[in-house]
Amino acid sequence: MELQPIQNKIYEIRGRRVMLDFDLAVIYEVETRVLNQAVKRNIRRFPDDFMFQLTRMEWENISSQFVMTSRAKRPKSAYPLAFTEHGAIMLSSVLRSEVAIDASIFVVRAFVEVRQYALGYAELNQKLETFMLDTNMQFNEIYQALT
Repeated sequence: MELQPIQNKIYEIRGRRVMLDFDLAVIYEVETRVLNQAVKRNIRRFPDDFMFQLTRMEWENISSQFVMTSRAKRPKSAYPLAFTEHGAIMLSSVLRSEVAIDASIFVVRAFVEVRQYALGYAELNQKLETFMLDTNMQFNEIYQALT
């Protein structure tokens, strides 16, 4: 299993990085309804910071970003569940299979790489802002010296 395809399925919703139930079902090699049933049977393991259900508006916004066949199969009133990194890890404990254990390792690695990328981007952005401020100050000093 490669990390890049998993990373491409990590979305930012409500300011959190999450994966959707149908994408995790593919990774864990179970049907989406089986995954969701396991979650419902073990709902105490999935507090709000581990998992939440998308609203209609969130679902419309995110589903417009990709083409999928499972959207047609999903009842209109059943919006996907979104799992944070911790929720995605918790899935391996409720699905209880070797595939789930292996898949959870890849999911964790994908979340970690996305987080590291975001931190690197923030650091680079900060350095760029500092550079721009310093350069702007230098141009101002040159301008004042010439006038």
